[in-house]
Amino acid sequence: MLRLASILYTLIATALAGSGVIAVLSAGLVSTVAIVSAAAAGCVAALPVSWFVAKKLYQNAA
Repeated sequence: MLRLASILYTLIATALAGSGVIAVLSAGLVSTVAIVSAAAAGCVAALPVSWFVAKKLYQNAA
């Protein structure tokens, strides 16, 4: 399951980090710190999300 979660992480982290950066830029915060913080927050938030999705996929497959 760890292998599936790590593959899902690459996709989910990209989506969440990109969404965070777009939200920050839409709010008018154009500083480097704000953009990098939003991207980092998306990457950190993707950890439990990818684990949860992998867990659900394994439960449905069984």
